Amino acid sequence: MKKLSALLGLLLGVLYAYAAEPFITFKKTEGAFPVVGNGQPCTILVDKNENSAILIAVKNLQEDFLRVTGKKAETVNTPSDGRYILVGSIESPFIKQLFKAGKLNRKDLEGKNEKYVIQTVDQPLEGVEQALVIAGSDRRGTVYGIYELSRQMGVSPWYWWMDVPVTRQTEVYAQAGVYTDGEPAVTYRGIFLNDEAPCLTTWVKNTYGTNYGDHRFYARVFELILRLKGNFMWPAMWGWAFYADDPENSKTADEMGIIMGTSHHEPMARNHQEYARNREKYGAWNYETNAEGLNRFFREGIERMKDTEDVVTIGMRGDGDAAMGGEEGKDHEYVPQFERNKRLMETIFKNQRRIIKDVTGRPAKETPQVWALYKEVLEYYDRGLRVPEDVIMLLCDDNWGNVRRLPNAEERKHPGGWGMYYHVDYVGAPRNSKWINATPIQNMWEQLQLTYEYGVDKLWVLNVGDLKPMEYPITLFLDMAWNPQAYNAGTLLQHTYDFCRQAFGDTQAEEAARILNLCCKYNGRSTAEMLDHTVYNLETGEWRQVVGDYAQLEAEALRQYISLKPEYRDAYKQLILFPVQAMANLHEMYYAQAMNLKLYAEGNPEANAWADKVEKAFARDKQLCDDYNHVMSGGKWNGMMIQKHIGYTSWNDNFPADKLPEIHRIGNPEAATGGYLFTGKDGYVAMEAEHYFACTDAGEAKWTVIPYMGRTLSGMSLMPYTVPANGASLSYKLNIPEKADSVTVHVIVKSTLAFHTPEGHKYNIGFEGGQEETVNFNRDLNEDPENIYTVYYPTIARRVVEKQVRLKLPVSADGTYTLNFRPLDPGIVLEKIVVDYGGYQPAYLFGNESPCRRK
Repeated sequence: MKKLSALLGLLLGVLYAYAAEPFITFKKTEGAFPVVGNGQPCTILVDKNENSAILIAVKNLQEDFLRVTGKKAETVNTPSDGRYILVGSIESPFIKQLFKAGKLNRKDLEGKNEKYVIQTVDQPLEGVEQALVIAGSDRRGTVYGIYELSRQMGVSPWYWWMDVPVTRQTEVYAQAGVYTDGEPAVTYRGIFLNDEAPCLTTWVKNTYGTNYGDHRFYARVFELILRLKGNFMWPAMWGWAFYADDPENSKTADEMGIIMGTSHHEPMARNHQEYARNREKYGAWNYETNAEGLNRFFREGIERMKDTEDVVTIGMRGDGDAAMGGEEGKDHEYVPQFERNKRLMETIFKNQRRIIKDVTGRPAKETPQVWALYKEVLEYYDRGLRVPEDVIMLLCDDNWGNVRRLPNAEERKHPGGWGMYYHVDYVGAPRNSKWINATPIQNMWEQLQLTYEYGVDKLWVLNVGDLKPMEYPITLFLDMAWNPQAYNAGTLLQHTYDFCRQAFGDTQAEEAARILNLCCKYNGRSTAEMLDHTVYNLETGEWRQVVGDYAQLEAEALRQYISLKPEYRDAYKQLILFPVQAMANLHEMYYAQAMNLKLYAEGNPEANAWADKVEKAFARDKQLCDDYNHVMSGGKWNGMMIQKHIGYTSWNDNFPADKLPEIHRIGNPEAATGGYLFTGKDGYVAMEAEHYFACTDAGEAKWTVIPYMGRTLSGMSLMPYTVPANGASLSYKLNIPEKADSVTVHVIVKSTLAFHTPEGHKYNIGFEGGQEETVNFNRDLNEDPENIYTVYYPTIARRVVEKQVRLKLPVSADGTYTLNFRPLDPGIVLEKIVVDYGGYQPAYLFGNESPCRRK
């Protein structure tokens, strides 16, 4: 039956591999329960004394029905005739009646952690015809069941935080059967809002009018976590104080079912800002000299959280997340004082646990605690420092997504279990990573799979910075925390597909998933903050290749964007289009800078054009971010995209705003033309017409660059065309590094017709000191019967005339030659010259221009 339901769900487009098997359909089938009939949602039955987390989730379910149908579902606390969506935890009197009557299997939920069961039950209660029962082993299990129904009806967990639209339905049915996605693999699963200034703080100020995150803001975050089947959170702590800023914050978390903690350097349920704002009250952040003041600070934290499920961080780091006893980042300088610090930390543990016991009135082990082995603290552990066996040992990655340490077989026996603190946002060396998602999907999956296989399953917390724009890595992280083995290397991208399917629908999911995966991959090569003009190799063409990859991806993302229904475009821009465009533009800017610096060093006036490109890309970066802040989603996310990201040289650079990369310009470039010297490579020399060594005008007729003319760079022509071309020439200087007696010269000119001399227009081509050849390039470029289909049409359609001339090379001591081009008639436009000495392969664009420098 389940296999049949799964197949049916796949066909109907509601299969999400990281959730329960599909049970919702939008067409009536035999035996299905009418969740929505004729546009009217089914009434929700829930006991009035249920836990607040369940009652809040039920209210959100009512709103979800409004999103799906345009009508809210009604709620009642006592049943009568009819059908209901019956919601309750294992403690609900309604659920207990179902257990007693054998309508639900108690063993499916009893003793389970955060598990739900969704099941259609006939005559569940007296007078009730039928119910879709959502039952949970505890309050969060029930909440997850409620949100699973919402998800399968089409309400994405990201409906608010990513503006994912909800498709309207008039009929919604639940298939018969028992549905669940079991228990979570990891006990505590959540996120850490960190490094929240200036983006998140500005957005909160613009949205809620506060200088801190209040309970309204956090309620939105808590709801998202619960919809993603998380249960845990570290709150923002740079400039905010979760507990002190708004006393309703902690209350809201507990009422909604979120387990709070404090970050790796904030012990005893106190936010660092609570200390930083009150240093005089509590004294120095030094336990050796100020144990009394800090114990008072710690005790107040435990008194405040004692009746919650919160996890208490124990231990200490230095003030403001610095290392104890030394400068950040110089771990090995602590060695001489290690024993003293170790004894001090043992004392801190002992006293903190005594405070926990005294305040709660229970043994310390009954309050969940965590010790974060972050940075130098791991060294303390490695050198023998230990905590009591009930404490969770929290390991971490290297801040860039690679786990630093995992427990061995003996360590995995630690009763308190192990956790992982993981990053997709980071402030620190070598440079910050805050602006945009740069986490490859495969890297996160591989490292979290590794983490779980080594028994790290007690607590997973993800540093997400401002929350946006980390929508996808947050989802992947929490899905893996629920079931790390749902995907393998061969099926990993199914997760991306499922995510995009839920966000953009069946027809757009495959292409969106492909682009999202490539965006994460490309962005993961180098974060925006680490990127500069030196990252890729200019000489080998690597820079051009990378910029080309991004340009193609941007074109594909734009193509999909305009194909979407308007209501999907804001979500698509947030998840895919903006990250692709922003990073494509950034790469184009640094590529242009690399070209500018190279050409400037060579004295090449083209450096100026590349400087212009740098400035344009820099301006576009601001335009893209302004669109994110002020236009996208009607300006809903104003402030979320103001993070500086151009100009870092080290992680703590104190520059006020993005800085235009260094560029240089050549003054009066018109007077600095000419002087190019080319060097052959790969058996040929390809030279753009405007990159000549010297030129000679013909009286009033001057050589003129026609920008963007032809297939490649530009064209060169004598103007005005009414003046004779007598005496005019363009000279090209080139070096052939290999011995050659003769060469084939390919001369590419515009397909000008013989407007001046019907017998055809001519030019001379030849090496200085050698023989010149006269070429009539358009004699047969006419509509005579013998030419019209064989020469005329094919040539004018391709816009150029390529003539090949075999020339002997004159004697040269160093392999350097001067090739002269002399027009004999007006109106000839030279575009490119290729000198083939054995390696040129015919190309529509006549090969890449050869290496050159200016004299």
